[in-house]
Amino acid sequence: MATYRRNRILRQSASIRSMVAETRLSPSDFIVPLFIIEGENTRDEIASMPGYHRLSLDRTIDEVRDLWTMGLRSVLLFIKCKDELKDNKGTEALNPDGLMQRSIRAIKEAVPGMLVMTDVALDPYSSFGHDGIVVKGEIVNDPTIKVLAEMSVSHAQAGADMVAPSDMMDGRVHAIRNALEQQGFTKTGIMSYSAKYASCFYGPFRDALDSAPGFGDKKTYQMDFANRLEAIREVQTDVEEGADIVMVKPALSYLDIIREVKNAVSVPVSAYNISGEYAMIKAAAKMGWIDEDKAILETLTSIKRAGADLIATYFAKDAVRLIT
Repeated sequence: MATYRRNRILRQSASIRSMVAETRLSPSDFIVPLFIIEGENTRDEIASMPGYHRLSLDRTIDEVRDLWTMGLRSVLLFIKCKDELKDNKGTEALNPDGLMQRSIRAIKEAVPGMLVMTDVALDPYSSFGHDGIVVKGEIVNDPTIKVLAEMSVSHAQAGADMVAPSDMMDGRVHAIRNALEQQGFTKTGIMSYSAKYASCFYGPFRDALDSAPGFGDKKTYQMDFANRLEAIREVQTDVEEGADIVMVKPALSYLDIIREVKNAVSVPVSAYNISGEYAMIKAAAKMGWIDEDKAILETLTSIKRAGADLIATYFAKDAVRLIT
């Protein structure tokens, strides 16, 4: 007698589907990116990221308090540097009283339990808009990582829990780990953007921080989107050099890479649901082509299902509202 497998039995009601769901979203999954600008009482919407804002530090503190109340426990800080402070050496990045350093101190004082992660790269501070020092049109590696290591120590001194190098220079995790150890910051973590691809989906983010490259592109240091095995080499190298968390960026066009990385390493894997991915959902929802709330949950669930333990996303607050 034939045996039938009735797979639809486990789909027939919302209660059953919830009971057997393989992937669940939680507020603890999310890292909230914050864009910080100089000034007071400023909330500046980013045109290409509807509903998301650059915030002055006082408004940032209010936002962090709201995030904590919602159950969100991690923020990733980015600052918009004034043009007059930009140069080719990232000098302002090392200013102990710079906007990043002041922001770290203020957030940790206001909400001590919030996990504060900080962007470590030169592009917000660079007069060229590149992630490294430029010499004769080339983004040079080794002089750049020296500055990145100093920047990381500066963030640790201000109270950062974890630094997040996003530059894709060779050897920067090793240099940062050594610098932190030498300065006694043995508890400061490193979340490395290990597999960061040269993507067209970064456009709105660069609008947010005015950090678009002033010449050329970033393909000599960010990864070719055609490559898979290269991502595995990158993350394994970063783990060997001391990364505590590795990141894949972007997320949606790289779900296969997230899974490959998850299978290859034993440290937590994060993924960045980036600005262009956010903007696409916002634009389609505005046109009435998709249901925004459903698209948010499906997108974030797919990223977690692919293997991400953590998701940096501009939809964090929306997601918490939808799942709690």
